[in-house]
Amino acid sequence: MSIRFTTTARRGTLALAVMATLTLGAVGCGGGGDDDKPKASASASKEEGSGPSAHEGDAEEPLAELQGSNGLLLRIISAERDSGGFVTVNGELKNDGDKSVAIPSALSGNETEIIRNGRSLGGATLVDSKSKKRYYVLRDTDGRPLTTTGFSTVKAGDRLAVFMQFPAPPTDTNEVTFQLPTFASATISISG
Repeated sequence: MSIRFTTTARRGTLALAVMATLTLGAVGCGGGGDDDKPKASASASKEEGSGPSAHEGDAEEPLAELQGSNGLLLRIISAERDSGGFVTVNGELKNDGDKSVAIPSALSGNETEIIRNGRSLGGATLVDSKSKKRYYVLRDTDGRPLTTTGFSTVKAGDRLAVFMQFPAPPTDTNEVTFQLPTFASATISISG
């Protein structure tokens, strides 16, 4: 009887400790009256025109706008070189037409390894005419392209934030030509 009482008491104490921890965690995550702060920072970013998002894409001047087939428009917002030896191109794919558009399979490129992983922007390249080199979208160890994937249609007026990652050209190369099948080419500047 003593062992049963001790076991029951330990369970009760453990349950009480778990409940107290969960309650404190919930109160800590609840924000406790800080609900105005996220709203203020969100509206401040719209007013200041800081980083672009899918909804704020028109606030910042793009590096380039490329017209594609069926009313698709690709706005390249940034091309940034990082210390790891990569260039990440960020942009927005928009359907300027009045109907939903199926994403052309040509955007994925023609490499079997990339095509196996579904629709993507794996056909994109950067051309460095100064060094006479072409840079293709990088792939992970499973052969998946390091770019936006998994989209098949874009509804009329919709925008989709996209990215593509490439090996970086030499540091003295600051301008490259961006190419994507079915879209016009454009010269863009690399920052960083």
